[in-house]
Amino acid sequence: MQIDALSLFPAMFASVMSASMMWKAQDRGLLSFRAHDIRDYATDKHRQVDDTPYGGGGGMILKPDVLVRAIEALRPARETPAILLSPQGRLLTHQVAAELAHLPRLVLVCGHYEGIDERVRQLAITDEISIGDYVLTGGELAALVLIDAVVRLVPGVLGAAGATDRDSHAHGLLEGAHYTRPAVFRGLPVPAILTSGHHAEVARWRRRQALLRTWQRRPDLLEKAQLSAEDREWLRGQGHTPLGPPDRPGGS
Repeated sequence: MQIDALSLFPAMFASVMSASMMWKAQDRGLLSFRAHDIRDYATDKHRQVDDTPYGGGGGMILKPDVLVRAIEALRPARETPAILLSPQGRLLTHQVAAELAHLPRLVLVCGHYEGIDERVRQLAITDEISIGDYVLTGGELAALVLIDAVVRLVPGVLGAAGATDRDSHAHGLLEGAHYTRPAVFRGLPVPAILTSGHHAEVARWRRRQALLRTWQRRPDLLEKAQLSAEDREWLRGQGHTPLGPPDRPGGS
């Protein structure tokens, strides 16, 4: 996957993209990442990228001529998405990240100041994504969140096969509890089922822990999760009556 980020502050990407799994993805040849300075696409001697808004008001607006020129330079193929990180965009979810992880190339546009000229949206932006219902000073942090969420889903990045299948939200539920050594810590033991060696029972316990945690912390997710008849029966036994899609086939 190739990801290009357009930013007024490209140095903000350096530390995150040179550490942990983002560095490993690049080292393994699974990711090519470049941060580009929007100012490099300005044509005047002052490298001006913003101007005051028509109609008055506070703040500065990123100029359409500079920003459209930059996007078009990085997006030679029309099928390559040009994504604006914006609080007005569709919400970044696990499903959106999985959708983007299948694409060979992304161009990310990081806004700043009061925003961008609307004609940039009309001429060069193909998608807008938000990481939450709040406003940041710029799109760089949001772009880094999107990059991490997407790149970790690219096959081979995490190493272990099927690792992302166990993530919270991968199948509509939150992950349940995890344990490691020591077996007892400050009087709290590891649940006996996890040391029993009964793999089917361990899988059933983990499924129920995921159901329980989702019910306790994000019950709204149960309205959309694909639940089996066994899942529904167990939830009813805990005092919760799930709604949502029809039962999926199979057991727990």
